[in-house]
Amino acid sequence: MANRGPSYGLSREVQAKIEQKYDVDLEQRLVDWIVAQCGGNMERPQPGRENFQKWLMDGTILCRLINSLYPRGKEPIKKILETQMAFKQMEKISQFLQAAEAYGVSTTDIFQTVDLWEGKDMAAVQRTLMALGSVALTKDDGHYRGDRDWFNRKAQGYRREFSQEQLRQGQGLIGLQMGSNRGASQAGMTGYGQHRQIM
Repeated sequence: MANRGPSYGLSREVQAKIEQKYDVDLEQRLVDWIVAQCGGNMERPQPGRENFQKWLMDGTILCRLINSLYPRGKEPIKKILETQMAFKQMEKISQFLQAAEAYGVSTTDIFQTVDLWEGKDMAAVQRTLMALGSVALTKDDGHYRGDRDWFNRKAQGYRREFSQEQLRQGQGLIGLQMGSNRGASQAGMTGYGQHRQIM
């Protein structure tokens, strides 16, 4: 974590609201999935937001996680160096985020590097990992390991194909959103700016 003094006033209130979004039960599920996905030889963190952050902070586990979702030889992150240099650790987190987005995680579900590095928004980190797990489960390409009940499948698009004849038939129809012209006439209408003459 960064060396920052305590926050006061509005900053403290905002940080408190962000920290309330963190889910301890979800943390345990994510730890179980990461350990299952990466292999059982991984040390588990002690429960708690700060321990979860320290466990993921150097980026090594995140890089191993995203690589485990690809076939051998096709991993997006080729070298995962374990280092204590802060900028290298942040670079690994950024590589994970880029690889997660390329894998199919929506940009809106991706956390910022500082959210994890400084522990500013660990709930956002949880959301990203949940989205990654959901995409992995939805792809169903044989690389997902873990309980299938841990994540929800993402909705798949249902593409419809229409023949040229069907498209031509549809051009002659007026959709009900546009209203109906039944019983409509221009009786009693006058031009703009003209007064209506009463007989």
